Amino acid sequence: MRVKIAERMVQSKHTAPHVATVFQVDMTRVAKLRDKAKSPFEAQHGVKLTFTPFLVRAAAAALRAFPIVNSSLDGTNIVYKRDINIGVAVALDWGLIVPVVMHCEEKNIVGVARSIADLAERARTKKLSPDELQNGTFTVTNPGNYGALFATPIINQPQVAIMGVGNIHKTPVVITDEHGSDSIAIRTVVHLSLSFDHRVIDGAVADQFMAHVKKTLEGWNEPLA
Repeated sequence: MRVKIAERMVQSKHTAPHVATVFQVDMTRVAKLRDKAKSPFEAQHGVKLTFTPFLVRAAAAALRAFPIVNSSLDGTNIVYKRDINIGVAVALDWGLIVPVVMHCEEKNIVGVARSIADLAERARTKKLSPDELQNGTFTVTNPGNYGALFATPIINQPQVAIMGVGNIHKTPVVITDEHGSDSIAIRTVVHLSLSFDHRVIDGAVADQFMAHVKKTLEGWNEPLA
């Protein structure tokens, strides 16, 4: 596995000119919803409600709005993908594996949460089929699990972008009200990075994509089920 990971990482760096952008996102709305819903959610649906399904759903919405981020490069042709299949990186004791949640555009939070839990469990028990590691169109990885503020991950070829999720934590934030007055409040924030292939995606589009993710998360209004 380490040899294969090494080959793919070197290939990606040699193939794609990597550029990264980082956004700070206020996750307070999502955090409050999750804290309130996580116990009944697990009791009803049989899976834990983590932050990852919210991030995947926000990414899926942004991929619909900016389909070039959901593309790949074939020679000199940009190939737009109809389906939104998001790989979710899972750290294992013996390496890293990226099972794919298929058709994220069709799944709600419950569907995404169930898919992630199932794929992660079977990844750890070595029960994934090869098909479940293929056909991803975008990837989400979470270096923040171990406290990293953010990271700039390497693109999972032949995709053209990957989103890194930093540590979700509370911090003092300056809040400006509708009258223009500033105050300091404790908010739950995360730093999200996007590594993108500059052959296909320009910086303005990458920032617009991430601004869409940020807006979706900060103003979360999607029902859980």
